[in-house]
Amino acid sequence: MKENIKLDKPIVMVGLMGAGKTSVGRALARRLGVPFVDSDKEIEAAAGCSVVDIFAMYGEAEFRRAEQRIIARLFDTAPAVKVISTGEGAFITPAVRDMVLQRALSIWLRADLDLLVKRTNFRNTRPQLLHTDSRKILAQLIDERYDIYAMADITVETRDESLRKTLDKVINAIKEYQKTKGTSNGQ
Repeated sequence: MKENIKLDKPIVMVGLMGAGKTSVGRALARRLGVPFVDSDKEIEAAAGCSVVDIFAMYGEAEFRRAEQRIIARLFDTAPAVKVISTGEGAFITPAVRDMVLQRALSIWLRADLDLLVKRTNFRNTRPQLLHTDSRKILAQLIDERYDIYAMADITVETRDESLRKTLDKVINAIKEYQKTKGTSNGQ
């Protein structure tokens, strides 16, 4: 069932690893009938290696520069309306955050620590969580980043619930935002 939501720019999913940006973003794109793009997958395609490898070979600073270039390219390529899932650090980078806030409708998927730990514990695709205490790192990231994620246009609390239930919450939040702001671009 395609939703009757008018959009004039991309939707960008932000939040910590494990919040559901990719799975919810993909389902949202399907529901809206627009393309879905995962910025990390685009970075990997451009670099010819995984995010973990990029971090290991070049460091986080170089990864963030590549991420900024890729997200800018995604905004500049057709179609204009799409759903973009970003890596957990993208919105923290001031230049990326400014770009997202000016050119997209941003949605923060906010999850509590226990849920993030549960969803990330058995994955080896998270460079910051490899060979470390993931609960401690995620708690630190929550402390450092939740105030910045709160700058997103929309915040949706995610729980340990079905994808469909979270997706419905996102759809309802977009509709409410558009009702109060007039359009997806706040004008």
